[in-house]
Amino acid sequence: MDILLAQRLVFALGVVNFLALSALFLSCRCMGTREPFSRLFRFKVFANFYKFHCYYWLVLWVSVVTHLIIAIWVLGIPFNT
Repeated sequence: MDILLAQRLVFALGVVNFLALSALFLSCRCMGTREPFSRLFRFKVFANFYKFHCYYWLVLWVSVVTHLIIAIWVLGIPFNT
């Protein structure tokens, strides 16, 4: 794999990590008790968004593990002595 491609993948996966984490945060059931988020539970669109909560976890884990593997491959482990 080309180093430039690997760096781009690491960046893109970092963005996917952020988006998946945001989706998890917003679709978390415990957020329904907090005031700005409690209004979201009234909308049908949010109910459709919420039903994919488990898939957001899957996307996050696959993205984080892939991000980690490529980052270690490109940058190495800095604590090697």
